[in-house]
Amino acid sequence: MDHPLDAPPAGRGISEEEQARLERISGELRAGIQQLGDIGPAVSIFGSARVAEDSWEYRSACALGRRLAEAGVSVITGGGPGVMEAGNRGATAGKGRSVGLNITLPREQLANPYLDIDLAFRYFFTRKFMLIRYAMGFAIYPGGFGTIDELFELLTLIQTGKLAPCPLVLVGDSYWSGLYNWLVRETTDRGYIDPANLDLVEVVPDEEIAAQVLLDALGT
Repeated sequence: MDHPLDAPPAGRGISEEEQARLERISGELRAGIQQLGDIGPAVSIFGSARVAEDSWEYRSACALGRRLAEAGVSVITGGGPGVMEAGNRGATAGKGRSVGLNITLPREQLANPYLDIDLAFRYFFTRKFMLIRYAMGFAIYPGGFGTIDELFELLTLIQTGKLAPCPLVLVGDSYWSGLYNWLVRETTDRGYIDPANLDLVEVVPDEEIAAQVLLDALGT
């Protein structure tokens, strides 16, 4: 006798609204795959949209983007201002491919002017998929909720085997060391994660060491 839970749900079909949403999601993924499918080796740079051009984060991300581009590595960012603009600006200066994956927000986030490929997304999760899917390494600068969300999603994906191990550097030890030490003190000491999980990420002081770690791992 079949178990009731084995029976297919008797729910309704897909509404026009939900069908339209599915088509938008599919369209965003399709456009991203078409644009980035042959991008080659790439690194995604994350960080705050709010840093000024004269900040150390901006200057550092710009230098890192240029260093990566000169080594033949494409630079992918969220396409907006701040650290994202800096990474794309550096890639452009280094004569490399510069990619921006922007997000449509209530307060419009304009794409920065240093992009060879400029894609706009309605949904955070499709945008995040593209920021991760074609990158072979990640550099994460200081930032707020969005940056920290991206960091922990990357760690979760690698920890669970959904993403192959890859270089993941946190640039700016004065900012990230407190979080890293908290992870050691609280999550590791309480047994919530394995100590080896913290080997997935490396805290570095500046773009020079970040570039060295990323490029050595990519073999470029």
